[in-house]
Amino acid sequence: MNKALFLCYARCSTCAKARKWLDGHGIAYAERDIKGDNPNADELAAWHRASGLPIRRFFNTSGQLYRAMGLKDRLPSMSDEEAVELLATDGMLVKRPLLIVPSADGGEPTVLVGFREPQWEQALA
Repeated sequence: MNKALFLCYARCSTCAKARKWLDGHGIAYAERDIKGDNPNADELAAWHRASGLPIRRFFNTSGQLYRAMGLKDRLPSMSDEEAVELLATDGMLVKRPLLIVPSADGGEPTVLVGFREPQWEQALA
């Protein structure tokens, strides 16, 4: 399997738990700091499409920036394209960790948003 891409924030305890889980399961990954190397709109749009999740799931809804920008009220009226463009402006808006696992056959990657151990266990079994 090609290396997964693990997008995280160094000071995030959930990211630390996810990293420990990946290491404990012997899953190879390249780590990328979500704040210093924010995903761009093309990456986010592709991951959103591959995930099958609503765009809202990609937002760090408990983050200070999300609250300061009043996104709880603004997000429902945004198109997916507008939301992706907004996410691309600041890594602190993006839910973390993000794990992008390439498909063995070159198809759509597996995209895991946030760390839920049972979900990761099932997706990476």
